[in-house]
Amino acid sequence: MKILIPLSERDFTDEFVFSASRSSGAGGQHVNKVSSRIELRFSIQDSKWLNEAEKETLQHKLKNRINSEGQLILTCQESRSQIANKQLVIQKFYDLISTCLKPVKNRTKTKPTRISKLKRLESKRKIAEKKLMRKRDF
Repeated sequence: MKILIPLSERDFTDEFVFSASRSSGAGGQHVNKVSSRIELRFSIQDSKWLNEAEKETLQHKLKNRINSEGQLILTCQESRSQIANKQLVIQKFYDLISTCLKPVKNRTKTKPTRISKLKRLESKRKIAEKKLMRKRDF
């Protein structure tokens, strides 16, 4: 039996591939000269920190963010600094992975209360009366 390590204690940094490019948008000369936009690429299938069930879950939930080579791509261009953008995109990665791997709670079925049924019927009665008042008698 394999012991599961909590996601916060796993270090994916050696599996990240970073690339920098020029940011888009306003910023004048700084944007045109400096490559501050960071792109993080992470191969889910090649990860040694994820088990097979986690890999399947991520592949299913993040299928719109994964390219044809099976890499998850995240970008960040919020800051003027490349280092700050790198830290932000890493934080974005961990947030995304943790939300995807959080188990989904099953919904417990409940019946409507007696008061809620009465309120619903009362509102239906009021609407029916309103529509009856609109009718013209010929």
